[in-house]
Amino acid sequence: MEVMNDDLAALHARIERTNELLQRMLAEVAKTPSTHAIFVDAGYLYAAAGRLVAGTEDRRAFDLDAEGLIDALIDKARTIFADSRLLRVYWYDGARRRIHTAEQQTVAELPDVKVRLGNLNANNQQKGVDSLIRSDLESLARHRAISDAALLGGDEDLVSAVEAAQGYGARVHLWGIEAPEGRNQAEPLLWEVDSQRTFDLDFFKPYVSRRTAPVHESAAGRPSREDVRFVGAQIAAKWLAARGRDTLVELLPGHPYLPGSVDQDLLVEAEGLLQYSLRGQADLRRALRDGFWEHLRSQY
Repeated sequence: MEVMNDDLAALHARIERTNELLQRMLAEVAKTPSTHAIFVDAGYLYAAAGRLVAGTEDRRAFDLDAEGLIDALIDKARTIFADSRLLRVYWYDGARRRIHTAEQQTVAELPDVKVRLGNLNANNQQKGVDSLIRSDLESLARHRAISDAALLGGDEDLVSAVEAAQGYGARVHLWGIEAPEGRNQAEPLLWEVDSQRTFDLDFFKPYVSRRTAPVHESAAGRPSREDVRFVGAQIAAKWLAARGRDTLVELLPGHPYLPGSVDQDLLVEAEGLLQYSLRGQADLRRALRDGFWEHLRSQY
């Protein structure tokens, strides 16, 4: 009997120890912030946004301000996943022999952005992009690196990527682009995701423009980074006077990102002052924001 009591006491002690470890683990999990990532199928983005805004899917016929759009997507995700932090933006595109184009290199140099390239065949069709998306989604979900994935795409081949991520407990949210007619996302994909959201013409209009003249031409030539930084500070000072301190102080928690509408207003005003297009010029866009932020933060 005494031996049995000793065994029960030992069992009780192990149970107590197990419960204590579980409580500690749950407490740590509760303290760990949720993490989200954004996955962009650039082929779908260019085709659908081009069709919606410029009336064509031909990339040669329009310009897409990828940097401004990525910032807008990050800002949108911050609103949707309010208690979550961004891991990064994954940008999937095709390139011949998987060699970055100048435009893709510009995107790759952006902070918090990872460019992943599939092949581009003779008919300018992407090959291998869907498998890259599946590989990343599955790996990140399996290692608990993300709790939520925002997927901007429409191909039915992405269904397996969604299922793989969900199998490891991640939630997948499908983002789409408004279609002028019908749908531009496969129904089986819509059925599998955890939520759906469609962005309309007003969301994309600031970032897509038809090519009507050669870009980046100016009689004065390309401005320096310091010139652009100074203009950013000028605009911040002007906005503080016109819009009020309370309005702009709300931007500070989002540093280094600006809401898409604010960033677009900053870009347009800067281009007017410089008489020079900053579209596709990642280094100058960063200098503009740096100048804006430096002045704004110096006032608070």
